[in-house]
Amino acid sequence: MLASVLFSSCQGNAKKVRVVTDAIWPLFETLDETSKQPVGFDVDLMNAIAQKEGLQIEFVNAPFDSALIGLSQCQYDAAISAITITDERKKSMLFSDPYFAAGLIVIVNISNTDIKSKDDLSGKKVGAMLGTTGSFEAQKILNVQYTAYDTINEAFLDLMNGHIDAVVADNPLAIGFVGKNPTKIKTAGSVFTNENYGVAVCNKQPDLLAKINQGLAVVKGDGEIDQLVKKWLVNPK
Repeated sequence: MLASVLFSSCQGNAKKVRVVTDAIWPLFETLDETSKQPVGFDVDLMNAIAQKEGLQIEFVNAPFDSALIGLSQCQYDAAISAITITDERKKSMLFSDPYFAAGLIVIVNISNTDIKSKDDLSGKKVGAMLGTTGSFEAQKILNVQYTAYDTINEAFLDLMNGHIDAVVADNPLAIGFVGKNPTKIKTAGSVFTNENYGVAVCNKQPDLLAKINQGLAVVKGDGEIDQLVKKWLVNPK
């Protein structure tokens, strides 16, 4: 049984949709220190889609890798957690239309001077979060000394403490961590992959996928998603 925490987001008689998320990604989904509720770009986006389509959302907080495994087994209805759309993941789950363009980037300690891009990671100690595309790409590096982490927070903590040389993570998430620790870590080089985030859906629920895509199209069309980008990613509080 997967460890998880429930958060009710909407009330009423609308259809309840269990949406799993891993609330550890700054700007996209984290737990508010006061309310202990998930907040962030993804949370607001999912709520906006739900409002357009008359869906009742129940957020479930679970570790990223466990969340994807659970969704592939349809223990949840959907998942939103800065999830990159990949062909491999499409084998076990459905995906909405893309809602955010992202890519991977290298993050290093602020004092590091010899790693300037992904090309300098051969033979280095590189960390990434288990089950992410950053993890997949890190393991492809020649002679890499790879370390997998259960949470991205642990990877960045080891980086800041000098236990590893670099972290490979999604650029938007890297921006959030670097923004919170500008005297400790920095990005190295530019984004080196072309990726998109999507809402993942249980593969037995094509009707739910259709509703999510309909709601997403409206949120995109009326400019609401642009407002969320400004709120969470351009001018975060």
